[in-house]
Amino acid sequence: MSIDPTIAVTGVASTIGGYLAPYLTVAAVHAFGFGSGGVVAGSTAAAMMSSAGPVVAGSTVAVLQSIGAVGALGAAAVAISSLGGATVAGGAVYVGLKLLSLS
Repeated sequence: MSIDPTIAVTGVASTIGGYLAPYLTVAAVHAFGFGSGGVVAGSTAAAMMSSAGPVVAGSTVAVLQSIGAVGALGAAAVAISSLGGATVAGGAVYVGLKLLSLS
């Protein structure tokens, strides 16, 4: 019994994507300007805060600021981002390999 190399590589990519996704999510939140010391002046986060008006608990801006302040995701967010990362990475690699095999 042999293992299809496409499936093996896709599985590895999915595993790596699932592992890295929570870290990349926190990095992206920081890149938007939601930092440990609050919202960074002149950032995308600052623009979101000024256009949102009063920030309501549980809103997108409030959740992003919470992630930025703590520098980590909660358990549910880790699970969701890991699943998304695994799906995107695995899917992208699978489609890429299939397209390469057509040429």
